[in-house]
Amino acid sequence: MPDRDPEAVRLLLKPAAIRARAREMLALGRAGQLLHFTVHPERLEACADYVLDTIKAHYPTLEIPFHARWRHFTVAGMDRWALLDRAAHFADARARGRAAYDLAVVSVLLDAGAGPDWSYRDAVSGKRIGRSEGLALASLDMFAAGLFSADPAKPLRADAAALKRLDPAALAAGFQSAPGNALLAVEGRAALLNRLGEELERRGLSRPGDLFDRFLASAETGSLRASHMLGAVLATFGGIWPSRLTLAGIALGDTWRHPLIAPGATTAGLVPFHKLSQWLTYSLIEPLQWAGIAVVDIDELTGLPEYRNGGLLLDGGVIALKDAGEAGRAHEAGSTLVVEWRALTVALLDEIGALIRQRLGRSPEELPLAKVLEGGTWAAGRRIAAERRPGGGPPLTIISDGTVF
Repeated sequence: MPDRDPEAVRLLLKPAAIRARAREMLALGRAGQLLHFTVHPERLEACADYVLDTIKAHYPTLEIPFHARWRHFTVAGMDRWALLDRAAHFADARARGRAAYDLAVVSVLLDAGAGPDWSYRDAVSGKRIGRSEGLALASLDMFAAGLFSADPAKPLRADAAALKRLDPAALAAGFQSAPGNALLAVEGRAALLNRLGEELERRGLSRPGDLFDRFLASAETGSLRASHMLGAVLATFGGIWPSRLTLAGIALGDTWRHPLIAPGATTAGLVPFHKLSQWLTYSLIEPLQWAGIAVVDIDELTGLPEYRNGGLLLDGGVIALKDAGEAGRAHEAGSTLVVEWRALTVALLDEIGALIRQRLGRSPEELPLAKVLEGGTWAAGRRIAAERRPGGGPPLTIISDGTVF
């Protein structure tokens, strides 16, 4: 690998680079030059209408919250985080914010695809809950039980000492994973939390919640840019991802190769996504708002390239496989097919967001992409999957290690 310019490499950690390279992929698709997909922009209007129908069904007053992990803690009509928050009697806003960050970071890092056969039995409602909501509730229950804390007297925290030694068996038990109810990639999820504990110590942090204090200190004027938050998330947690690309000594995390992107550039052939880091950043916004900090320029972050948003585009006919047989095969996350799918998703979510705002007469400030996702494309992707396939699984099968989707 030739030497790379560190500054050019660092640009791959910024949302502007994610968006620029995604748009480059879309331009190739519109020109018919991609390896695996064709793009059908004439289907965008119908797809936007489908998303708008979904928004109006779920949020008829158009009071849409952000797409964040906090949405998944509402189960059987009860906001379980709110219940835990009230019962905890946190000493002050900082203590509450630190605990919220501890929970959000751990819960998001555990939020890779669960697989179609797994579900979690909710002790309160007695219901079995699968996918993201089941994963969220399980993580909340483990957090409340002190699984991520090294101090039994202080269960509502996730600290480096406990995370470093968390073993897959304890995590599997917490998720109720067993033969006949197997959760995908339990060992990968446990290893990710182990690395989180190690990385926190390496960064001089005792817990993820210390990042809350750092953000408060950075918000001298009472506001903070979302892109600053993403930069801090990538800098703080970048070392936890499985060994992938490291250039100029910089770990690039959720960045992958595609031969057609940015030819001639210093970082030619590299396509960044940072999906979990952005999902985490979206989920860290509200605890700051609860503490009176305004988070601005949220639309600098991108749409999330995961199977609900990407599935909406594929099921909606906005993009199509050149070889229909690829739908019946499993694909590695680093394959050019998956890189194309994810990049097209990022670029086309921007276009769908613009159409939705146009339909509703809303500005980007009034209806940022984070709300379009929640209202929105993610829910519409789940809805169309349920209409198309028994069990509502995605249109493509990805071989996941628990750290991408």
